[in-house]
Amino acid sequence: MSILSSLGRVATRYVQNRARHRSERELLSLPIELRKDIGWPEIVINAQNAPRIRRAP
Repeated sequence: MSILSSLGRVATRYVQNRARHRSERELLSLPIELRKDIGWPEIVINAQNAPRIRRAP
């Protein structure tokens, strides 16, 4: 395994996490009524009081 493949995996993971967080922020900015209408999963508050979205099983 080369260092370039390791860096590629880290970069890919970073890009995926950024996209997920961006989507989460956009969905959380919607009014609660609209989130209910589109069936968005309920929001769970973690220990640091940061909003996180519970993933459906």
